[in-house]
Amino acid sequence: MDNDSNGNEIDLARYRIEQARECLRAAEAMIDISAKNSVNRSYYCIFHSIRAILALDHFDSKKHSGVISMFRQNYIKTGKFETQLSHIIGSAFDIRNESDYEDFIEISRQQALQQVENATLFLEAVERYIENLS
Repeated sequence: MDNDSNGNEIDLARYRIEQARECLRAAEAMIDISAKNSVNRSYYCIFHSIRAILALDHFDSKKHSGVISMFRQNYIKTGKFETQLSHIIGSAFDIRNESDYEDFIEISRQQALQQVENATLFLEAVERYIENLS
């Protein structure tokens, strides 16, 4: 990868980090308004954070499972990120799917708070990683 290409990938990663931050702000704002929408935005904070990292590898996928799988393979299994982050991804993915697609699912304020906390931890880890590359 040449320097110009590397700069473009860093710019794309930073753009995706900003998308993640927007989702996190929305998740925080919605906790008391709609816990379901809050967990959705928390998940997308994590998802955009993952896509920011994968931009550095020139990888993207239309499928969430592909993005998550690539991150786990290249960043969790290799020890670049803590295993705890893999659990955070799984939890966010599951609760978001339930709240978005299952009927009669109730998401509590406490669940929404936990997902916002997890998304915050995830985003901070990704931001530290990207900053250390710059």
